Amino acid sequence: MQNKANELIIMAQRIRALSETALAYSSNEYEIDRSREQIEICDRIVSVVTGLKEEEISACYVPVKEYVTPKVDIRAVVFNRNDEVLLVRERADGRWSLPGGWADVGYTPTEVAVKETKEETGLDVRAVRLLAVFDKRCHNHPASPFYVYKLCFLCEVVSGEDSQLTFDILDKGFFALDALPPLSLDRILPEQIALLDRLRREPSGSIYCD
Repeated sequence: MQNKANELIIMAQRIRALSETALAYSSNEYEIDRSREQIEICDRIVSVVTGLKEEEISACYVPVKEYVTPKVDIRAVVFNRNDEVLLVRERADGRWSLPGGWADVGYTPTEVAVKETKEETGLDVRAVRLLAVFDKRCHNHPASPFYVYKLCFLCEVVSGEDSQLTFDILDKGFFALDALPPLSLDRILPEQIALLDRLRREPSGSIYCD
């Protein structure tokens, strides 16, 4: 049932993206009205599936002036000498994820991974290589109003010490892969962490995509 719900949301996301793009480029009043109605229908569909209010879903989006593209989520994959993975506890849902967040304008993807890790954990890290590009649609994440690509970078600790947590992080720590805390499944899945662990061990530097 969850797969059907996700499939329905993905279709609504696709129609919304097409409608927003049409709205950005259209000068015909009929096309504009139709595109706006299609967007409202898409938000209604997502509302029915997720239980969120339509206005909450609409508020997630800003008016676009050009072609609509996926959002980009950057995550840092950091292991210590005991092969434990670094996780942070998200204030949004009280669950754990890899350090990271939305890509920032003006920063490269690796710079975002480094910056977010520093802000959320106090650790200075160096981005080593890209491990994976996950399309959320292809994985068993909960339903989401956004269409998202996740870029996961292997990082190594350079220095750092305990520091005050940022407003959106409750805690941090290293965890063994067989003793992971409850994960924020919208952000990362246990099977994805296991895959990232395998990828970091491959000398060929293989990158998982999709």
